[in-house]
Amino acid sequence: MPMAPPPQLKAGIFGRGGAPRPPKATATGAPAAKPPGRIRIETRIGVQASPEAIWALVSDLARWGEWNPIYSQASGEIRIGSTLALTLTLPGQPPQDIRPVVLDWVPGEQLHWRLSMLGGLVRTTRYIEIEKLAETSCIVSNGEYFAGVMAPSLVRRVGRSLSRGFREMNEALKIRAETPSV
Repeated sequence: MPMAPPPQLKAGIFGRGGAPRPPKATATGAPAAKPPGRIRIETRIGVQASPEAIWALVSDLARWGEWNPIYSQASGEIRIGSTLALTLTLPGQPPQDIRPVVLDWVPGEQLHWRLSMLGGLVRTTRYIEIEKLAETSCIVSNGEYFAGVMAPSLVRRVGRSLSRGFREMNEALKIRAETPSV
């Protein structure tokens, strides 16, 4: 089965490259089949803090458990190809240990990782992106793309909890970034 292209994210190899291209025609002139659709769950929040302050929180995995309601434990090194060790704790779901692989990161801008589940029947691309609006204000996008044969079933089962968890994570990040250190 051919792999669908990666989702269009903010920067790096996942840059948002304008409007989607129409499918190419086949040799018979008929439009090519579209790749299987992806499902996206995303929340966004405005934060009155610099991108550097937000990145300091996002990149400090060892302290995620202090403020992050959906990742109660996190460790690893943020570098392309490294495996992170995360404990995902979604509202209404039992905690689950996951081992995603870092796809891309840009300090002060983004962190992307990929996770394969159920023997590859579900593949996800998780992202946290920081969009600078001014010196001390940003928009944080927090989301995940789901692909694979079992993705629709998984999203039906945990989508609401995941969306709620992303919102709670954004709110906790906002409070932590906007609160002056004592």
